[in-house]
Amino acid sequence: MQPKYKRVLIKLSGEALAGPAGHGLDENVISYVVNQIVEVHNMGVEIALVIGGGNFWRGRQGKNMDRTTADHMGMLATVMNSLAMMDALEQRGVPTRVQTALIMTSVAEPYILRKALSHFEKGRVVIMACGTGNPYCSTDTAAAQRACEIQADVLMLAKNIDAIYDSDPKLNPDAKKYDHINYMDIIKNGIKAMDTTAATMCMENNIPAIAFGLDEKNSIVRAVCGEKLGTLIDNN
Repeated sequence: MQPKYKRVLIKLSGEALAGPAGHGLDENVISYVVNQIVEVHNMGVEIALVIGGGNFWRGRQGKNMDRTTADHMGMLATVMNSLAMMDALEQRGVPTRVQTALIMTSVAEPYILRKALSHFEKGRVVIMACGTGNPYCSTDTAAAQRACEIQADVLMLAKNIDAIYDSDPKLNPDAKKYDHINYMDIIKNGIKAMDTTAATMCMENNIPAIAFGLDEKNSIVRAVCGEKLGTLIDNN
């Protein structure tokens, strides 16, 4: 298989990494994801990862907690996921660096764009943790911002649902699945594919996104190679 894209940013939901248990990390899921990233890396594709933290903590869980504190806890959850992914990748021989938007130099590098680009040139996977480093920002927004900064060819949203629908397919069996949708429709109609800030950022910088199910067989590799799956989001 030949890759369609040279540089990709893959956003993984924390919940998807939890597997059937719904919390923590599922070693089988980690292994499944790592196998695909290794395959894509071996194709010569430059890979950035942004991983959510919802398998450990979601900011909205802290209903009686200060929002900024709750969001900072969520950022720390992304660091745990990022370190686990780095360890799994390096065990497979893939050089990997974790960069954090919050400074924690004893654990990982700070996020510096030029350093990230240098890592790509040296064949390293870069995992970008802590979201944007700011409260009130989702990891979707962080993924979109980082995709813009590194000038990724595509933003890949690996989710625990196979595509974008006009309503929740778990609640509505007649929900309509989109094979293609443009950013303006997502923003105008409030479709819950990605948050409005992330969609606007990708739209203004003309970065396409693909939303697909992480549990679909070899979905990351197939998406990188341009196979049609999930939902394509762009400006067309």
